Amino acid sequence: MRDDTICAVATAIGGAIAIIRVSGPEAIAATDRIFSKPLSQAGGQTLHYGWIIAPAGGVEGEGEVVDEVMVSVFRAPHSYTGEDATEISCHGSRYIVNRVMQLLIEGGCRQALGGEFTQRAFLAGKLDLSQAEAVADLIASSNRAAHHTAMNQLRGSVSTELSALRDQLMLMTSLLELELDFSDHEELEFADRSELQQLSHTILAHLQHLASTFAAGSAIKEGIPVAIVGKTNVGKSTLLNQLVGEERAIVSSVHGTTRDVIEDCITIEGICFRMIDTAGLRSTTDEVEQIGIGRTFRKLSEASIVLWVVDEVPTPEEMADMESRCQEKQLIIVNNKTDIADLTPTLRQLIASHKDGSLDIIGISARQGESIPALRQAILRAAHLPDLSSSDAIISSARHYDALRQAEAHLSRVIVGLDSGLSGDLLSEDLRLCLHSLGEITGQETFSSSAVLENIFSRFCIGK
Repeated sequence: MRDDTICAVATAIGGAIAIIRVSGPEAIAATDRIFSKPLSQAGGQTLHYGWIIAPAGGVEGEGEVVDEVMVSVFRAPHSYTGEDATEISCHGSRYIVNRVMQLLIEGGCRQALGGEFTQRAFLAGKLDLSQAEAVADLIASSNRAAHHTAMNQLRGSVSTELSALRDQLMLMTSLLELELDFSDHEELEFADRSELQQLSHTILAHLQHLASTFAAGSAIKEGIPVAIVGKTNVGKSTLLNQLVGEERAIVSSVHGTTRDVIEDCITIEGICFRMIDTAGLRSTTDEVEQIGIGRTFRKLSEASIVLWVVDEVPTPEEMADMESRCQEKQLIIVNNKTDIADLTPTLRQLIASHKDGSLDIIGISARQGESIPALRQAILRAAHLPDLSSSDAIISSARHYDALRQAEAHLSRVIVGLDSGLSGDLLSEDLRLCLHSLGEITGQETFSSSAVLENIFSRFCIGK
């Protein structure tokens, strides 16, 4: 795969400028054949002005001038892919871009697959697998938090953390396997069992902490789901429109207007929240409305934060039902229509007998737009996100999370084995499995698994 030369458009077609990337052993030669100036002796990290010229009948100098361009030249290993590479900056006309691509392919290049440039960077050792995956997350980031998380991972926050843990595990494994080399001398013990026990507990705590960041990392990456629930005509749709800043939901005095789920995203201090307006809760014989109410409960179960909008004091039964549905979630009671009646003091008295008064209660007027900033801050607090100003590693990939959990399981067996006085060969096997699981995150154990690599890089865009 790395013996051929690939090319692809690295920018969206239709803009003022387009960039075409070429990488591989013949990258500079292939570009040289269609460029008006010689590039064979060009130094790396240099920029060249000239024209793309299509050969006409093989007669030098009689070809069609396709475009006026700038060509960047990169010499291996000092390029993104670690190979010889060029980048052609041309005008963004679809015809020009397609013509340049045609000339490159006719000159021996191959159209790159999705993510193939980054895959080559990984195979060349320019990035480990977690950093390569961060490239896709960085491109897809749509808010400050997602960008921060992806950038930290690209700069090696996850890799650095795991590298330190792997080094300690390797030391443990080496000492245990050294004992196996002297198995005929049972009295020899190179690995002090009490030190191994302490080190295992320390590493396990690090693994558990990393795994615990997945909930926040996944929420940052995908957006934190916030369900807006309540009875009909309490102002849920008006509230959604206020939060997103536009008329996304129909507002009417007719009960049951919202019959389906309406979603939109808002950003609060760089964090993306997926706001979900739902059908009003009430007893009804309308079949369509019943379907909508069923979807409301489904969205409520999937949400991380629930805004329970009320315009009257809930009964104890309603309170108990909502609390049971919101276990393991952050529930915020939104007292709407405070311009008509502020029930917040009464609600606080009711809440005092539930959850020790720890529920957040916000009084607002969605129609007047009053206290919406306070509600946005309450939503942000309820997310319980880590400090995004730090450079600490945050796990946002389900694949990484699964590998960490496997590593935890293997290391837990090591701890149990040490408590039980198991022999070094059995302990060493679980340590090797733990190392293998951690290696899957950075790619140190995946070189032989083309299926894993294809699955990861297949979601990249062409040209990256």
